[in-house]
Amino acid sequence: MLKKTTIVSLFSIISASYMAQNTTLPVYLDESKSIEQRVQDALSRMTLEEKIAMIHAQSKFSSPGVPRLGIPEFWTTDGPHGVRPEVMWDEWDQAGWTNDSIIAYPALTALSATWNKKMSWNYGKALGEEARYRKKDILLGPGVNIYRTPLNGRNFEYMGEDPYLTSKMVVPYIQGVQSNGVATSVKHFALNNQEMFRHTSNVIIDDRTLHEIYLPPFKAAVTEGDSWTIMGAYDYYKGQIASHNKYLINDILKGKWGYKGVVVSDWGAANNTEQAIHNGLDLEFGSWTNGLSEGNSNAYDSYYLAKPYLKLIKEGKVGTKELDDKVTRVLRLAYKTTMNKNKPFGNIASEEHKAIAKEIGEEGIVLLKNQGNVLPIDINKTKKIAVIGENAIKIMTVGGGSSSLKVKYETLPLDGIKARFGKQSDVQFARGYVGDIGGEYNGVKSGQNLKDDRSPQELLNEAIELAKKSDYVIFVGGLNKADFQDSEGNDRKSYGLPYNQDNVISALAKVNKNLAVVLVSGNAVAMPWLNEVPTIVQAWYLGSEAGNSIASILAGDANPSGKLPFTFPVKLEDNSAHQLGEYPGNKAELAAGKGKDQKNIINIKYNEGILVGYRWHDTKKIKPLFSFGHGLSYTTFEFGKAKADKTTISQDDKITFTVSVKNTGKKAGAEVAQLYISDVKSSVQRPAKELKGFEKVYLNPGEEKEVNFTIDKTALSFYDAEKQDWVAEAGDFEAQIGNSSDSIKTKVKFTLK
Repeated sequence: MLKKTTIVSLFSIISASYMAQNTTLPVYLDESKSIEQRVQDALSRMTLEEKIAMIHAQSKFSSPGVPRLGIPEFWTTDGPHGVRPEVMWDEWDQAGWTNDSIIAYPALTALSATWNKKMSWNYGKALGEEARYRKKDILLGPGVNIYRTPLNGRNFEYMGEDPYLTSKMVVPYIQGVQSNGVATSVKHFALNNQEMFRHTSNVIIDDRTLHEIYLPPFKAAVTEGDSWTIMGAYDYYKGQIASHNKYLINDILKGKWGYKGVVVSDWGAANNTEQAIHNGLDLEFGSWTNGLSEGNSNAYDSYYLAKPYLKLIKEGKVGTKELDDKVTRVLRLAYKTTMNKNKPFGNIASEEHKAIAKEIGEEGIVLLKNQGNVLPIDINKTKKIAVIGENAIKIMTVGGGSSSLKVKYETLPLDGIKARFGKQSDVQFARGYVGDIGGEYNGVKSGQNLKDDRSPQELLNEAIELAKKSDYVIFVGGLNKADFQDSEGNDRKSYGLPYNQDNVISALAKVNKNLAVVLVSGNAVAMPWLNEVPTIVQAWYLGSEAGNSIASILAGDANPSGKLPFTFPVKLEDNSAHQLGEYPGNKAELAAGKGKDQKNIINIKYNEGILVGYRWHDTKKIKPLFSFGHGLSYTTFEFGKAKADKTTISQDDKITFTVSVKNTGKKAGAEVAQLYISDVKSSVQRPAKELKGFEKVYLNPGEEKEVNFTIDKTALSFYDAEKQDWVAEAGDFEAQIGNSSDSIKTKVKFTLK
């Protein structure tokens, strides 16, 4: 088999050969022709065997091109937060390269928490440059699955609970990555909203909920972002696996939305040759075949879209119409990536990339509570700072599953705090608790061994004594990327903080009033100590610049402006999926032991319907711990009275709302104006309000700016399952503008004819 270094140069060699002979280039090599002309010409020159080879993997992360025609291989890579280290050709084990370390960017929860579309573009462009430099053609991300339950182990990779926010944040990310000639693969299409039973669950959901909550980010990725590939999911829907699902892929993605790109299977998600042929799967990776022991020289030839497909064609049981469509799509992708001579070279770990990672981290950090203005730390009045908690010293760029990264560096919270405050203050550390001591995840070694044999009481006593002697206490805890926490493959086992952290936090609060709790996690957590603690910071997983971003916020160098992309419920039962829906599956089937393999599929019914996240809390008036869109600042803001440019609009009209936002404090900062729409009277159940616009506004002290939101009937519509279309009912609506879902500052009514 030809390796990458051989194939990648064939295109240039063949072109040069024709030029040297003064021979007219074949159409598929002629850049003066349109891509569609070149694609059809290349397709006409390919043998049946070459076509089959092109639609399935040849290694863990690559698929073959057509060496005879000089069409290069495709190289894919995880992940959405940084380019994954190289693995062996046929194995998951690390390849042991020394030049595959990169910059880790903040997890997508942190990016979404910026509520800043410009940050999303910067993120995508920088990540795409690193992927391009590493010679990757398809980046397996970003993830846009909706936050349905705080127990989902993979929530940290996604963009939150709201389809509108996710849609608006994912589009510039896609455009930024693909500006480098690297395709995104938006995932996981669709309904992959938990890790438990992800291979063996059949999601039961009504059409309205599917279209209003779970599909909009994918639709935006296709129709606005033009993502060149989409990754299927592991779960079942209507009894078919999502990666080759007739309704999801043929009817919706390629039918209603007119998608012309490539549908890639999640690794091992294909399980049926005929469904893969007919239900829209274009490129198959990671199938659980065992071709080697069956006597084949290449296990990949046993994939569902490999020899089994070829056999059906040769036996006359299926035609080649579907095959030609799949190959056409893959060839289109080639001309945008592997055969795109204008793609940039990219770069890796540049100063610009480091700055982008730090800035996104700063903008994404959410100040949840700041009673008594404990933050920012006044460095001139602070002689001693106590940093307590394992997450202050634990490397977080490794672990979590397929997004585990090998980085050039990771600035830990303790290191960032020491670098920022250490010259003027004595910064000391105490462990406080022992959680996950491991240093190797997914074959990536952090080099850390955090073993500590002291008893929980000894650790607590040390932390308390240090806290008593300090001017400030910064507790850095939360979750980590070990199994059963924020990690692919399994969900969390409980909503509370692990490792006895609740007791540690309560004890610290009793001995020092200047306490800031910094939570590193990609999920909401219970906070039984909420009323004991003056200051809480949600810091997420922030990548290579984590410690510097956190220290910048603590010092006030950057004014916090992040907003929560999902609701923090007080207790797990306050979440709609746990109160109304089935999680992790149907109780009777769980009791019967279903879900263990694909012969015993377990059903999961989304009984909560459209009432996900703040839609549930606001509609049912269930007070959250912290609301969707919530986030404080070191300054204060004032909203003026909202105005509309008209009071009545037609079905084909638009309406613009204007509101002023003023910085009434003493520090420069940013506020996020959030527009929610409420249908005053509807023939169907609708949420109390839905996000339909947001804008981040940067203001100096005393400065005031106007923010405009323009909407049309799409912002007023619901999905009518009977009509299979969006409907905006005539009647009264209300625009509600504020800075979180439970903090509406101004309202204005209008009527749709």
